Amino acid sequence: MAHIKTLQELFRRHRRPGDIVFAILFLAISVFLLTQIYGETSWVKRTKWFAQPRFWPAASLIAMTLFAIFHFVGSLCSPRILGRWFEVVFWLRSLEFVLYFLLYVAVVPLLGYLPTTVLFTCLLTVRVGLATPRFIGFAALFAVCVAVIFRSILQVKIPAGQIYEAFPEPLRAFALTYL
Repeated sequence: MAHIKTLQELFRRHRRPGDIVFAILFLAISVFLLTQIYGETSWVKRTKWFAQPRFWPAASLIAMTLFAIFHFVGSLCSPRILGRWFEVVFWLRSLEFVLYFLLYVAVVPLLGYLPTTVLFTCLLTVRVGLATPRFIGFAALFAVCVAVIFRSILQVKIPAGQIYEAFPEPLRAFALTYL
């Protein structure tokens, strides 16, 4: 026969490392977004309430904030598990790759799309621990393929590198168009 659970057993929460930090951040973001609703949306006269531009964003943000409060209170009431800061550091490590992307975006207008893409894919290949010539070669080949597909086939407009201005005229025209 199946075990019948009590209400308390049904709603028991098992807290995980880093849960309280996530709950605080989620609650802060929810409250911030809710405070911005009046500046970002409007209430239109002579329009049904469910068709108002502010109604559905406000309803979703109110629900998001309410559930964030429940999550925060549940995290406070749950027994603490050691390892919170290890979990936080683990998640913050991903910001390293955000910084790499921002650096990549800043370098593309200087060096050009193809050289920057090749440089960054090779550097990131080394960064993740695949520092053999074979893997670096595959990374460079992948970067060239991506650049060719984006610039030539998909015709994505990416700013040309300032370094191309120093090239001789025939090479500069080619570099500005295809690299």
